[in-house]
Amino acid sequence: MKKKIALVTGGFSGEAAISYKSAVTIYNNLDKEIFDVYTIDINPEGWFYVDQDGNKTKVNKEDFSIQANGSEVNFDAVFIGMHGTPGEDGKLQGYFDMLQLPYTSCNAATSALTFNKRYTTAVAAVAGIAVAKSVHLFHHTGYNVHDILAQLRLPVFVKPNNGGSSIGMSKVTEAGKLEEALEKAFKEDDQVLVEEMIQGREFTIGVFKSEGEIIPLPITEVVSQKDFFDYEAKYHGASSEITPAVIDEGWKAKIEEAAAKIYQVFNCNGVVRIDFIYNEAQDTPYMLEINTVPGQSEASIIPQQVRAKGWSLKAFYTWLVLDALENK
Repeated sequence: MKKKIALVTGGFSGEAAISYKSAVTIYNNLDKEIFDVYTIDINPEGWFYVDQDGNKTKVNKEDFSIQANGSEVNFDAVFIGMHGTPGEDGKLQGYFDMLQLPYTSCNAATSALTFNKRYTTAVAAVAGIAVAKSVHLFHHTGYNVHDILAQLRLPVFVKPNNGGSSIGMSKVTEAGKLEEALEKAFKEDDQVLVEEMIQGREFTIGVFKSEGEIIPLPITEVVSQKDFFDYEAKYHGASSEITPAVIDEGWKAKIEEAAAKIYQVFNCNGVVRIDFIYNEAQDTPYMLEINTVPGQSEASIIPQQVRAKGWSLKAFYTWLVLDALENK
């Protein structure tokens, strides 16, 4: 009998638009000979099962069941294809844990931790992983621009501490521009991270676990036509992504080793994407952030890396679902 899989998309943040694109790729590539797939859209208006004709049916939040074709459907597992809150920050994971329903992402604790960029870098630093120097700001406590600049060297990146897709992020090269960048970031979140820029080339790598083995995907080098890899560069073609990256074996080994260590230290599950800056002078990869629900649209990096590995997305998504089912 086919396993019934809920493909969860949508969300409550600006990243919802990316979630819907990811959901299309995931749905089209989940093996329908093995799985019955039901798209669940969670948005500010409610939780809905959306069939292929666009008809909506409310989800029963008591047990995450739906009514379809005149009968009740209870799911065997959830494929989380939602970026931002509540699908990437641990909230849905905690809900599914309460229902004892397996899912394809990191657990609630890991998701909540890695969604907070400052706490992520703090844990990584304790584990001996290289990270940039930073200052963590809270809107309710206020801040002083001069104090920030006394602790960090320009240029710096200013970004919302929770969230992704580079929404609300700025690169600051002049002291007089810092206040404007902070205001922009605080419009997206009540916590902001100000981080020293690490000089070097930017790389990103997908990592996943299958049958207990941590497996790296081919590394991608990101070359932005903008000042940095912002929302426009990510989603509007203002960057080039080279997969697999053209780097020497020493760099490749160090990035893969760091990624595997990060996956272990943060107790990750499913596929995550880890971003690095490789500082050539120090011959060291610096971790930027961990994406526990990385983009899966046709233009996204993980699908690029899967194909570069010589695998099909259908096979890859099958592994992710089966791993979730086996480790429930």
